[in-house]
Amino acid sequence: MSTRQDVKKRVQELRDQLRYHNHRYYVLDDPEIPDAEYDRLMRELQKLETEHPELVTPDSPTQRVGAAPVKELGEVRHAVPMLSLDNAFAEEDVLAFDRRIRERLEVESIEYAAEPKLDGLAVSLRYEGGKLVRGATRGDGSTGEDVTQNVRTIKSIPLELLGRDWPAVLEVRGEVYMPKKGFEALNRRLAKQGEKTYVNPRNTAAGSLRQLDPRITADRPLEFYCYGLGEVAADYAPRRHSMVLEKLREWGVRVNREIKLVIGAEGCLDYYAKIGKQRASLPYEIDGVVYKVDRLDWQAELGFVSRAPRWAVAHKFPAEEQMTILKTVDFQVGRTGALTPTARLAPVFVGGTTVSNATLHNMDEIERKDIRIGDTVIVRRAGDVIPEVAGVVLAKRPKDAKKVKLPRKCPVCGSEVVRPEGEVVARCSGGLFCAAQRGQLIRHFAARRAMDIEGLGEKLIDQLIENELVTTPA
Repeated sequence: MSTRQDVKKRVQELRDQLRYHNHRYYVLDDPEIPDAEYDRLMRELQKLETEHPELVTPDSPTQRVGAAPVKELGEVRHAVPMLSLDNAFAEEDVLAFDRRIRERLEVESIEYAAEPKLDGLAVSLRYEGGKLVRGATRGDGSTGEDVTQNVRTIKSIPLELLGRDWPAVLEVRGEVYMPKKGFEALNRRLAKQGEKTYVNPRNTAAGSLRQLDPRITADRPLEFYCYGLGEVAADYAPRRHSMVLEKLREWGVRVNREIKLVIGAEGCLDYYAKIGKQRASLPYEIDGVVYKVDRLDWQAELGFVSRAPRWAVAHKFPAEEQMTILKTVDFQVGRTGALTPTARLAPVFVGGTTVSNATLHNMDEIERKDIRIGDTVIVRRAGDVIPEVAGVVLAKRPKDAKKVKLPRKCPVCGSEVVRPEGEVVARCSGGLFCAAQRGQLIRHFAARRAMDIEGLGEKLIDQLIENELVTTPA
């Protein structure tokens, strides 16, 4: 940037944006942008503040954890702050993290506890005399919201600890989340009732836990995994983080079975690759893995920076959600004549690959999400799943955004498009007269699980159809 004044102006713009998105994410549970875009804004601000330390102020988003909680649920002051984690996005970041720790501790090798980073809502559970007395959200890290009655409805959270050797005061910290199957079942139920469905499990879990009526929370399929401790009575002094988790298991607290001890940066990276391969098959959403120095005396020696511990880092997966522009909408014709709207997008890198097309499912989905041509949209791609348009960033909608209209005629053969009353799917009425239906039907006929015709691939079928050499599978 050309002048100090330009830098100062950009720093203020970034702070304003981050505060706004903090409010939408933490207070309203209604984020406008995907996590990857928020991370990008935060990294830019951190870089500018590092280059210009004189511009750092105590109220900068880099100097705090999150936004203030809403007032309705009551406030809880955390005895030990609930800080967030710094992020690593590349292998080099993990190597640098490990090197900094070894240099500070003056040791050759570090043992880390590695765990999946669940995409949910951080909570604190306070046990006194072995009984659950309070549940609180992280909030801004210093003050959270009192959700005691709501956490009591979550069956994976024990109301009373097992055994008798627990400390008089034990603050358990972990993540409340919604499993994939529970999220899908909830959305099916809401759609059947004609109600609004949810975009992703993370926001649904956050909104469910922060309900004013605990009966609504009880009706949601929420679960809990513990990942550490906050305030603890002085009579409990464990030596390692892994020993803490093992003890919590004994006391009946739910701990993720995927947590493993690894040695050095190489062990961390191997764990990252292994969990990355398992990601699609895990029963919950994760957005990365977390590495923590296992020895607690080393954690204490390493201490904290302003908003995160030095002894832990979150190694994020490639973003599965990104923002881009919806340029136009085409309609693809399937073998049954079904018209599927397909979004043509400004290319964007998401889920490890460049995406320029995404499914819009059907006209009902387009209308429900109010998707228009010219909109800035959130594109989601998880594993091998076909990319989809998950939602619209309404704040970025241009004035000339156009509504998507179902074509009256088939885009391939010109036959009438029909949409029977009560049905979601619109269809081309052309049957085998329609080249698109004919081609898709022959592909289906020749496929491995049907006639298994070797060498009869998509391009050859297209040529046969174009030259009118084949009219039916027979």
